[in-house]
Amino acid sequence: MKVLNLYAGIGGNRKLWKDVEVTAIENNPDIAMIYKFYYPDDNVIVDDAIYYLVNNYKRFDFIWASPPCQTHSRIRFASAKRGSYLPKIPDLRLYEIILFLDNYFDGKWVVENVIPYYDTLIKPTVRIGRHYFWSNFKIEEIDIKDRKSNSISGNDKLYGYDLTDFDISMRKDQILRNMFNPVLGKHIFDSCKLKEVL
Repeated sequence: MKVLNLYAGIGGNRKLWKDVEVTAIENNPDIAMIYKFYYPDDNVIVDDAIYYLVNNYKRFDFIWASPPCQTHSRIRFASAKRGSYLPKIPDLRLYEIILFLDNYFDGKWVVENVIPYYDTLIKPTVRIGRHYFWSNFKIEEIDIKDRKSNSISGNDKLYGYDLTDFDISMRKDQILRNMFNPVLGKHIFDSCKLKEVL
C-alpha cells in the first residue's frame, strides 16, 4: 500500500504500520531528520503538505493528514482568554484538506486533529480520546490512554522514541507532546485496510 503521511512529525502514527511504502511530508528539517532516523526506508520530503498533496495525491492508496492543532486547541483557547497567549485565528487548512480529499481523492483517507474549542465546520467521522477523525471509511471507537502532555519532558523516551542525542533547535518536549500515539495510529490504519469506503 502506498501511503502519504502529511504533517508527519517524527512518525508516531506510522510506527506500527506494516507492509507499506510511505512518503512522509514534514516542513521542519529537524523533525524530518528525526523521522528519517527512525524510518530510513520511508521517502521523507521537507515540503509544504498542502502543496505536495495537491500535486501528488493520485500516486497514493491511503492518505493521512494531521495538520497543526494549536489554533484549534481548547487548552490554548482557554489560555488566550486568560491572557497567557495572544488569540489566534483558527488555521482552516484542516477543513481545506478534508474538502479536497473528500471531493478529489479516490483512495482511502483520514484527517486527524484535536477536539476544537468551537463547533466543527464539518462533522467528524468519529471521536477517540482527545482526537477527532474525518475519514471516508468506518473507524470503530476504542478506549485509549494518552499520557498527559504536561507530564512529558524532552528527556522522556515516549513510545520508544528517544530524542536526547539529537542536536536540534526545537524544544524536544514539544516534539514528543505533538507525537501521535502509535497504538491509535495502528487502529486507524487497520480500520482503513478492513473497511469499505463510505
